[in-house]
Amino acid sequence: MKFSDLGLKPEILRAVEDAGYETPTPIQAKAIPVVLERRDVLGIAQTGTGKTAGFTLPMIQHLAKGRARARMPRSLILEPTRELASQVAENFDKYTKYENLNYALLIGGERFDEQVKRLDRGVDVLIATPGRMIDLFERGKVLLADVKILVIDEADRMLDMGFIPDIERIVGLLPRKRQTLFFSATMPKEIRRLADAFLDNPEEIAVSRPATTAEGVEQKLIPVAKSDKRDALRRLLGAEDVRNALVFCNRKRDVGVVFNSLKKYGFSVGQLHGDMSQPARTETLDRFKKGEIQILVCSDVAARGLDITDLSHVFNFDVPIHADDYVHRIGRTGRAGRTGRAFTLATPEEGKYVAAIENRVTRKFEILDLDGFEQPSAEVEEDDSRGRGRRRRQPKAESRPPEAAEPEAVEMEAEGDVGDRPEPEPEPEPEPVSARDDRSRGRGDRERDRPGRDRDRVGDRDRGGDRDRGGDRDRGGERGRGRGGRRRDPDGDFANAGVADHEIVGFGDHMPDFLRHPAFPESAPEPERAAS
Repeated sequence: MKFSDLGLKPEILRAVEDAGYETPTPIQAKAIPVVLERRDVLGIAQTGTGKTAGFTLPMIQHLAKGRARARMPRSLILEPTRELASQVAENFDKYTKYENLNYALLIGGERFDEQVKRLDRGVDVLIATPGRMIDLFERGKVLLADVKILVIDEADRMLDMGFIPDIERIVGLLPRKRQTLFFSATMPKEIRRLADAFLDNPEEIAVSRPATTAEGVEQKLIPVAKSDKRDALRRLLGAEDVRNALVFCNRKRDVGVVFNSLKKYGFSVGQLHGDMSQPARTETLDRFKKGEIQILVCSDVAARGLDITDLSHVFNFDVPIHADDYVHRIGRTGRAGRTGRAFTLATPEEGKYVAAIENRVTRKFEILDLDGFEQPSAEVEEDDSRGRGRRRRQPKAESRPPEAAEPEAVEMEAEGDVGDRPEPEPEPEPEPVSARDDRSRGRGDRERDRPGRDRDRVGDRDRGGDRDRGGDRDRGGERGRGRGGRRRDPDGDFANAGVADHEIVGFGDHMPDFLRHPAFPESAPEPERAAS
């Protein structure tokens, strides 16, 4: 079968031919005719099978008729990561070569004003990550009332990244009458539930079992101790004929550790993770694709966002916690029928994750022993850019330092817990009423006589306007200081307000006449009270 057999326009076929493609992949051959019929599609295919062209080519044909209006895109494509969104944008550049269509790419890490300018000119296709999409909608910069085609790509990755609530909200803003294309590499129960809610009588297209790996990828497992992982990785990189490779770590901070280790040993290496700015990520990816960087140490942000035509190796420095992530990681190599090699370094503690992967992909790892690999040089000498020699490094002495405490934990420890603070001093017994004049009793005494106010009163006196507490600072003089900025006397400083102890207080410093107790007018002598 050829692309010309799928019902695509001559202009689109010319663009596909210019891109170097002649035969559609199975997902493309099955999905394109269904999308051209304007039916909803539920596509299930492993990564690297050509899903992007499977929905972009028929979308271009549909959108060729019509005109875009300002801030009202005619179609919407949601992607979980910036890299995937950028990859889809590159496909539109390639396939709309002979069509008068435009698109806007809405991703984090880039300026709002540039993206808003694109929307103001009117776009046919809006490619976005969920977070930036919601940000612009809430700012009133984009309207979704004219969306005719919705594409939710890599839905299972959306689930892993916690985007499902955002997806549900965005879908609720779209017209009910639309065409929805839903693609996912795996189909857990939650994704199946979403598909049932979003799609209307869809055509289900599955070209491979969920969570399967490409047959052309050799998968090997290397058991190692945790302290030997970096040494084992360097030995593998030195022994293998690595043209270009991805090294995956589970945590972003480990990406930096492995990157620095390989860099010190003279490897051509870069790093990629979610905390990097978008310009830095884009620059690193461009250098890697051009061959300026041979090894890219990355987090799972690159597990689905990279489309490298001929990647030779994938190294799992850490065994992925989720078996599906393993499928996507090694799916970066062996694409489009090519071969590739994947190595996984596993400690005894990671054995449960290895078992989960073997159970999911229904394939046993080939165990590899590192004893046959050459040991790295005992000494590595490097020169810095100024030509001065650097100290010699002993690889075996490179033991990983204990993991530092998380920043959140440090902050909590610095702030301390309420239970660690000293107990407030016991409050003195109130002075008998008869021992002092009514006018000398302030508001603090009256509040002390009221039930349920002890905690507030103790906090007011002991904290005394503590600047670290927002409540005390915001309330100004109510806690710890009077309105004039003076500290309160323990007995109160409202003696000049003319308020007696038996009167009701609730209107600031002075009591309205109509609220004074009728039984004790101000002119009458105070009734006798028992001394407390």
